[in-house]
Amino acid sequence: MKFNLKKIYFCFLCISFLSFSVAETFNNHLTEEERATLQKGEILIKKINYSRYICLNNGLHEAGDLLIKNYKDLSPKYLAEVIQIKPYAGNEDLPERMEKLLSNISDYAGIPYYSERHDAWWDLYSSAKIVSETENEYGKEYLAEIDMTPFGIVKQQININQYDDVLLYDSINLNKLSYFDRFDCVFPKKMKMSILLLRDGDNWVLYGIGGVNAPRIPFFTERIDTSFINRIKTFCYYIFEKL
Repeated sequence: MKFNLKKIYFCFLCISFLSFSVAETFNNHLTEEERATLQKGEILIKKINYSRYICLNNGLHEAGDLLIKNYKDLSPKYLAEVIQIKPYAGNEDLPERMEKLLSNISDYAGIPYYSERHDAWWDLYSSAKIVSETENEYGKEYLAEIDMTPFGIVKQQININQYDDVLLYDSINLNKLSYFDRFDCVFPKKMKMSILLLRDGDNWVLYGIGGVNAPRIPFFTERIDTSFINRIKTFCYYIFEKL
């Protein structure tokens, strides 16, 4: 049998191009052990501190690219990721369920939060209410007031946008936050939390991230770190479990 080497070479190039043009969901900041955790359907929590360690790849969707850019622009000193993989089969309505859960902002109050420092369970937010609600092309924007000890009332802008099989939840603080009224630690628009839902073949990818651009203050850095990061992890974990 006579082989056409040019055709074989052309086919090889096509296959190679396709395999390299398909972006993987995560980059090499996600270890093999962490990938194995995700493959088992478990929730993975990563404290990464800086945006250069974000494990989500660019090029998956415009919403994901915007999320990555926003966190790089934020330049957080405290940053964490929360990730889970869920099968698409049986969860075809996951974007709708997630939108309903996240838009019910009053139910944020009472989310159980474990304080490592006090070895006790508290409410993540003692109260949460919607101040205003505005529709846009892709979803809704909410202005909300959330009471979060030890930082008091947090005025938040929350956006929930859906683009077919992709949903992006974004929240950012609009006011200055103080630690037990002792000192200012977060200025407006310096605390963000996001959840991105996108489809990857036979799976859904749930990617949560939250960060704070706050100063590292002697004697208080560890407390602030624990207060912010644990709250970010608690909120994302709660949402993922509810889905």
